[in-house]
Amino acid sequence: MNLDIVKLEVGQLKIGMYVSKLDRPWIGTPFPIQGLMIKSEDDLLKLRKLCTHVYVDEEFSKTSSGSSGNHVPTKPYSREDLERLFPHRKLKKYQTKTSFDEELTSAKEVIKGLSHALSDTMIGIHRGKGVDISALKEAINPMVSSITRNPDACIWLARMKNEDTYTYKHSMGASVWAVALGRQIGLPQVDLETLGFGTLLCDIGKLELPPSLLHKKSNLSDKEIALFQSHVEIGETKGITRDVLDIVTGHHERYNGTGYPKRLAGPEIPILARIAAIADSYDAMTSKRPYSVGKSPEAAIKELYSLRGTQYQAELVEEFIQAVGIYPAGTLVELSTGEVAVVISENKTRRLRPNILIVLNQDKKPVANSAILNLSTVSTNKEETPLEIVKSLEPGAYEINPEELYF
Repeated sequence: MNLDIVKLEVGQLKIGMYVSKLDRPWIGTPFPIQGLMIKSEDDLLKLRKLCTHVYVDEEFSKTSSGSSGNHVPTKPYSREDLERLFPHRKLKKYQTKTSFDEELTSAKEVIKGLSHALSDTMIGIHRGKGVDISALKEAINPMVSSITRNPDACIWLARMKNEDTYTYKHSMGASVWAVALGRQIGLPQVDLETLGFGTLLCDIGKLELPPSLLHKKSNLSDKEIALFQSHVEIGETKGITRDVLDIVTGHHERYNGTGYPKRLAGPEIPILARIAAIADSYDAMTSKRPYSVGKSPEAAIKELYSLRGTQYQAELVEEFIQAVGIYPAGTLVELSTGEVAVVISENKTRRLRPNILIVLNQDKKPVANSAILNLSTVSTNKEETPLEIVKSLEPGAYEINPEELYF
């Protein structure tokens, strides 16, 4: 164990200490996903309410926790660090303005319109026509507006896909995740529209590739890998802005320089492309494809988190987790009672206790007329068994289609 890490009771904490670990998951707290510099009495009060003990890293602390040793304070990741990634933009804090039910009505029309526009575009490309830039932009902007009001509704709908429609549904899903991350960061509306549009176009180049290559289940040869990777350059479309082009050509670059096509690294990769890379990867991980079974959102989040600082920029990964949580809308989960539920929407301050709809009982039989349950206000069921999520399930588990359940 790191000798600089000291376990302390919450009553021993002081302003200036850096908390590296809690006695509970970070995602269920109002704090960042990992790491907290105690800056105020309010921070101390929150920790005392939430935890019994925590782990303090003396190397990062600005005050001693009681053991010997003098360390030069090292500032942990903060909002100020994030803002420095966007020196020419004024970041804002978006507020949720509608309920899930209120936003779902308009989001259904938004996603339907976007789906039709993208489908028409892909059909046009197959027929030798170019990309209808204006039609896609006209469809993207309402989606951005919906996500800025309440991202849960579009997130729910973006998760509804199957492997037969993977290519264009993945494009929409990645676009939604990218805008949701941009909203979390606080990017201006114009950047959210650029993110949504650019991420939507990321896989356009795949339409020029042989379908047999895209659906191949065995390992690709070196020649086939090179051909597949060319889709980012094939996807360059006339009439798009430099920022959009950067997203299309850079969404497979990786922060440590292991991506393609140019093996760019760190700040060499345009910032919006770094955001799109996370969104694109997360949607791919959680999607069922001809050659792979989709991961659960929880597993995908853990994988992204393990790759922070290597393939993906750490600050952006942590903001993404704050934006979507472990259990985004549409996630299938198993409860401590053995029941199965679908997540309807998140509780931003209690990420592990979202709003759910129970769909299967303990025997995994369908439940009729189930009501939406807010786990943040429910601690036990009738048998006094603690009611909580024990794990998320892979998409399509128990042959459940969340869209059919809710609508």
